[in-house]
Amino acid sequence: MAKPNFQYEKRQRDLAKKKKAEEKRLRKLEKKNIKSGENPELPPDAETEKTPE
Repeated sequence: MAKPNFQYEKRQRDLAKKKKAEEKRLRKLEKKNIKSGENPELPPDAETEKTPE
């Protein structure tokens, strides 16, 4: 039986945490900007340009 690759699993968990934290940060930023009525710091297209899939 093959040994589990713990380094890979840990890396995947860390990447998922970072992605979730970034999404949460962006949601909070959008909520803050909508509430205050200001223009958002990042244009809506900036988020899609960052993540090439």
